[in-house]
Amino acid sequence: MLEYAEYAPTGIVWEKSMPAHWKSDKAKRFFMSPKVINKGNVEKNVMSLTLRGVIRNDIDNPIGLAPADYSTYQIFEANELVFKLIDLENISTSRVGIVNERGIMSSAYIRLKPIGDINIRYFYYQYFDWYKRNIFNGLGAGVRQTLSASDLLDLNIVCPPRTEQDKIVEFLDWKVAQFTKFVREKKAEIKLLQEYKTTLINSYITRGLDQSIDVMDSGVDWIGKIPSSWNVDTIKQHFAIKKRIAGEEGYDVLSITQQGLKVKDITKNEGQMANSYANYQFVYPGEFAMNHMDLITGFVDLSDKFGVTSPDYRVFALVDDKNCYDRYYLRVFQTCYKRRIFYKFGKGAAHQGRWRLPKDRFLQFQIPVPPYEDQVIIAKKCDDIERIIDEAIAGIKTEIGLIEELRMRTISDVVTGKIDVRNVEIPEYERGLSKIEYNNSNEEASEDEEL
Repeated sequence: MLEYAEYAPTGIVWEKSMPAHWKSDKAKRFFMSPKVINKGNVEKNVMSLTLRGVIRNDIDNPIGLAPADYSTYQIFEANELVFKLIDLENISTSRVGIVNERGIMSSAYIRLKPIGDINIRYFYYQYFDWYKRNIFNGLGAGVRQTLSASDLLDLNIVCPPRTEQDKIVEFLDWKVAQFTKFVREKKAEIKLLQEYKTTLINSYITRGLDQSIDVMDSGVDWIGKIPSSWNVDTIKQHFAIKKRIAGEEGYDVLSITQQGLKVKDITKNEGQMANSYANYQFVYPGEFAMNHMDLITGFVDLSDKFGVTSPDYRVFALVDDKNCYDRYYLRVFQTCYKRRIFYKFGKGAAHQGRWRLPKDRFLQFQIPVPPYEDQVIIAKKCDDIERIIDEAIAGIKTEIGLIEELRMRTISDVVTGKIDVRNVEIPEYERGLSKIEYNNSNEEASEDEEL
């Protein structure tokens, strides 16, 4: 990529120079910010600005916070920009999107309607670059760190000639689509590797490492056929539930996450906090801690730490360590979460996010019992397989991170004129790909945004 032949100052603090034939001016020279309220609820197409961009929202089952009445919402038209410029200290929320159809969104959002002949997608890319470089976050005022519509319109932006805007948009749509396609394919690889890991481990814990030996029906649906030298017992035959309340604070607090047990930093006051940790229960090294209250997002782990965890969780330990190897059963219990085996035995209100495994069903839950020596070998094999596959996944995630950095650097360099793409020819066979819109391409992004 080539630079432009000559550059000139922009007068913008965070963007010192631009190609000499571009101009820099206040956004109000290119946009207006009308506010048309949805009086009488005439418009029913509810939209939301999320990390995936502007998406349609289900008025009957909306994502995020929803009002009782949409008559206070404002109407947006296609080919306009929408901004969420409140709480600017928060760097993990969406800030800008491009509107592709008529609809309504929160009156707290800012609407920019283009004036004259401009390519709205060029300006979307410019403001998106600001968002990704956290420029908005340093501009707010007041308690909630907010920018108003007039504040936004008073900020200078750069503007190439119209034909050059079109060329930049064409180039960026093409390149962003390439990057997005690469990331999507790599994420699909990760998903396949994770599924392969779960399948292999499930096979090992229920059939052993030698798939050619004689098998018999276990009589348990989730286990299936097992080697004829194995047994099937209930959890209560080998494990006992523990309940020891600490009675005072001062111990490490252990959180059960889907990545295992983690020591919670209670000084940060993040996540769910207890009024007092004195009523939390002890967990000792070598004991299992299980979030049995949530069989959808909960998990189980074998602790290597001493600490306390929620009294609502289940702590249990082996009482038969001569016949049972703890790390083998760690694989059994974790597989029952990952494959939703425990879920089938749950009880509660799943639609309200409460689906638990009661004590009696847990203790009566049937598990495979291989010979002790087999358990040790299987556990080691599972550890080896997990390490190999996780290393492969980590490598793919590194690739994704590098491509995402390149994607953002490309957008920033092109939209600000650091490189000249006017003479770049897009291959004809890739022009269809370039129609993918960037702000709808991040399929993995969170949608926990207010409407």
